[in-house]
Amino acid sequence: MDVLDRIREQVESNPVVIYMKGTPQMPMCGFSSRAVEALKSCEREFAYVNVIADPEIFENLPRFADWPTFPQLYINGELVGGCDITLEMAESGELQKAVQAAVDSADKA
Repeated sequence: MDVLDRIREQVESNPVVIYMKGTPQMPMCGFSSRAVEALKSCEREFAYVNVIADPEIFENLPRFADWPTFPQLYINGELVGGCDITLEMAESGELQKAVQAAVDSADKA
C-alpha cells in the first residue's frame, strides 16, 4: 500500500488521530507532549501514530494535508492543525466538543 493511502486509511478509520513524535505515554517533543495532554483532557479514546517510528509517514505526512510540522491532529478525517490550534481549541472548550462528537458518532456507526 502506498504511504499516502496508508495515511488516508488511518485518518478515515479513526475518529480522532494525532500524528506525533513519540507516544502519548512518552512524547518525544514538547509540542507533541502539550497537544496530547490537551487530547487526554477530553477523556475520550484517540488513536496516534508515532512518526519517529515510521520514517515513511514522517517524510510524507506534510504533503498529505499541506501542513509542514508535527504534531498533526485529525478529527473526523479533517486536519484540525498542530499544537497551537489544538491548545487554543482546548482552552475554548471546542476541542472537547469536537472529540466527543467524533467519538460518539463513531460508536453509533
